[in-house]
Amino acid sequence: MRKWLSVSIIITMVVLVLSACGGSKTDEAASGSSSGSSSKLVVYTPNSEAMINALVPAFEKQTGITVELVSAGSGELIKRIQSEKSNPYADVMFGGAYALFNDNADLFEEYVSPNDKDLLEGHTNTTGIMTSYVSDGSVLLVNTNLAGSIEINGYEDLLNPELKGKIAMADPANSSSAFAQLTNMLKAMGGDYTSEAGWDYVAKLLENLDGKIAGGSSKAHKSVADGEYVVALTYEDPAVSYVRDGAPVKVVYPEEGTVFLDAVAGVVKGSSNQDNAKKFIDFLISSEGQDALGQETTNRPLRTDAAIGDFMTPIEQIQVIDEDVAYVAEHKAAIVERYTELFTDIAE
Repeated sequence: MRKWLSVSIIITMVVLVLSACGGSKTDEAASGSSSGSSSKLVVYTPNSEAMINALVPAFEKQTGITVELVSAGSGELIKRIQSEKSNPYADVMFGGAYALFNDNADLFEEYVSPNDKDLLEGHTNTTGIMTSYVSDGSVLLVNTNLAGSIEINGYEDLLNPELKGKIAMADPANSSSAFAQLTNMLKAMGGDYTSEAGWDYVAKLLENLDGKIAGGSSKAHKSVADGEYVVALTYEDPAVSYVRDGAPVKVVYPEEGTVFLDAVAGVVKGSSNQDNAKKFIDFLISSEGQDALGQETTNRPLRTDAAIGDFMTPIEQIQVIDEDVAYVAEHKAAIVERYTELFTDIAE
């Protein structure tokens, strides 16, 4: 992994005050222009250091553009962009889910990269405002030492009485990856998000959780790697990293079907460095950017010709099912409410 030497992470109280007040940008930022004469780019990102290390130094080297990063959770960053709407500080939002961008479409410029045509079918920019660059699947992480002879190949196997109280799952009301697991199992076990077959499965799974809910998404997968639980409902990126690093675990893609959801990026509307922002989007889905993601991280690139490391399972070997992302985004509150009511009833 290349060392992150050239990237500046600048999250200072001065920036926060200026942003909150809607004040002027720093002299350095103000000297730039939307014409592309600036050599600066401000990127807001919730992404990991591993992903940033794989992409940003290479982008800086290729373009001569200096990247200033502001790192925080995706929800917090969107709120900042909203508060700065009249005088944007960020040029790019690098990371986040479809629903988050879709709900805040007015914050982003319409831009479709010329590289978009090289993405896999179903992952191209159809909204005009967001570009997909990686996709992450809902998976099961199994501790091979603890599982012993217990077969775990999919969701149905999680109902095995031998696993009662030994399954780690976060709360879908508070964890995006747990919510993705919920909609994945509803689709895989019931065919859609309202069928009784799918919700009956969720009820049986909750019974087998035995009232145990992980404190967060990271706690769920870490508890399996640490030998506290046999299996976790989690997502591909951290799960594969445990395998790559030699932990006694394996990644299981549910035989009933795995949903892959895209992480997206977009150009902030009215930002100072529009041309540089578009160059960054182009780089994310260029051959160089996508190969770096596929070989240097445990994320799944989306270019048709992207190279992936041997620690990643080829997509052809996975039973993939599609999620209706627009429907799920629109009905998320109702899905979470039904889950919460079901969990409360079972816990009583």
